[in-house]
Amino acid sequence: MIIRKETVGDIAGVHCVEALAFGREAEADLVDALRKHGKATLSLVAEEAGQIVGHVLFSPARIEGPQRTTPVEGLGPVAVLPERQGQGIGSALIRAGLEQLHQSGCRLVMVEGNPHYYTRFGFQDATSREIRCEFNPPPGCFMLQELVAGALEGVSGTAYYAVEFQAVG
Repeated sequence: MIIRKETVGDIAGVHCVEALAFGREAEADLVDALRKHGKATLSLVAEEAGQIVGHVLFSPARIEGPQRTTPVEGLGPVAVLPERQGQGIGSALIRAGLEQLHQSGCRLVMVEGNPHYYTRFGFQDATSREIRCEFNPPPGCFMLQELVAGALEGVSGTAYYAVEFQAVG
């Protein structure tokens, strides 16, 4: 298996992986919309024997606070073909994405999801930092990760994903 940046030839395969992984079209359509509107900061695929078996997308987001707006990258969606889940593909995609974002100068990444899964990558509950998510997820399910030490210093407020996320139900 190789992990690489998405190419134009991968679009149909990525859509298929997203739809199959979530059992609906919403996340696949979200990825298509983010890509179409130039909001796919980093889109990685896991490929095996010429087939896309996994995908992760990072898109621009922000934390609006009383003193300033802080740029951040939003992680998600991440998807793996159902028959390949539980084999470390999603984890490998997330780790590769975080490393590439760090190398490109990104300071902060946010994610909404299962804390038992995402804390293994270094994400921490955002509520202890007085940062909430616009979607009001359950306690502990909105997390942040500093890719640069001190990046969260003085940051508080509400985190907003790209507007395209509002269509996902």
